[in-house]
Amino acid sequence: MTKPPRDEPNVMIATEVLTRAAEVIKCLGHPLRLRLLEALEPGEKSVGELQEYSGASQTAVSQHLGSLRARGIVDFRRDGTHVFYHITEPKVTAILKCIRRHDLADGDV
Repeated sequence: MTKPPRDEPNVMIATEVLTRAAEVIKCLGHPLRLRLLEALEPGEKSVGELQEYSGASQTAVSQHLGSLRARGIVDFRRDGTHVFYHITEPKVTAILKCIRRHDLADGDV
């Protein structure tokens, strides 16, 4: 017997998976957090680069990165005095792709 593809609607999702997904989605419920994650999609960035990309204050960027890190969505590495963040939660890329696919009108980039 062949198993249905994992993305089929008739496949029941385990409670633990739904719980983690809810945590991630809840944490992504802020436009600045989504913007920071969008900036991190291609690879790691410094806090300064994230601040420049988002247009937000360093304090706001740091606070939101702290929330994302506390939930295991991003992590960081230090290089001297610089801190570089990167995405650790694979769902983030799929969520951003979904937003682009469903919420951007043609030419709405």
